[in-house]
Amino acid sequence: MRFDVLTLFPEMFSGYMTQSLLKLAIDRQLVQIHLHNIRNWSRDKHQCVDDRPFGGGPGMVIKPEPTVEAVEEVQTLDANPGKLVMLTPQGETLNQQVVERLATHKRLVLLCGRYEGFDQRVCDILQPEELSIGDFVLNGGEVAAMTVIDTVIRLVPGVLGDEESSHVDSFSTGNRLLEHSQYTRPREYRGHQVPEILLSGDHPQIAAWREKNSRDRTQERRPDLL
Repeated sequence: MRFDVLTLFPEMFSGYMTQSLLKLAIDRQLVQIHLHNIRNWSRDKHQCVDDRPFGGGPGMVIKPEPTVEAVEEVQTLDANPGKLVMLTPQGETLNQQVVERLATHKRLVLLCGRYEGFDQRVCDILQPEELSIGDFVLNGGEVAAMTVIDTVIRLVPGVLGDEESSHVDSFSTGNRLLEHSQYTRPREYRGHQVPEILLSGDHPQIAAWREKNSRDRTQERRPDLL
């Protein structure tokens, strides 16, 4: 799967791309990530990409010319122009069902905002899917883009050591509820015991316990999912 990230701060991704599952996925050529600095499409000798908002107000707005032209050129870098996603607090809230939908695409083009966001004409012309990772405001779309990448690559075949993991995770296709409690060694720690059923080897009973635990946990913490 290919990700193209358009950002004013591509350096933010350098550490992220060299760690954990993402690095392994890149090394195994299961995932490609290409970074593009929007400033490279600036028409200004100082690579300025923002300006004051018409009508007044605080902050700066990212200009339409470099943004639109950057996206259009990046889309031509592959035969598949990809699904264009703008990371913005005004977008649809990202959840696992949205992630599953995004994972059906072979290429995602992620557009990261900054400051007061993009000139509205960027959306009017490019018609991106607008996504938010929650009802709060970040300094920019880069962390949100990393969140999209991190969630989507889990559904790319071969990325996880056990592909069953992605089907039983909280909110996932095989389990729209919260995942059941997990335990490992030691069997006892500070007076807290691992439930005996998990040590029994009785897999049907273990499955039943996990299903009930998942439902009880969801009822307690996220009843809206039931």
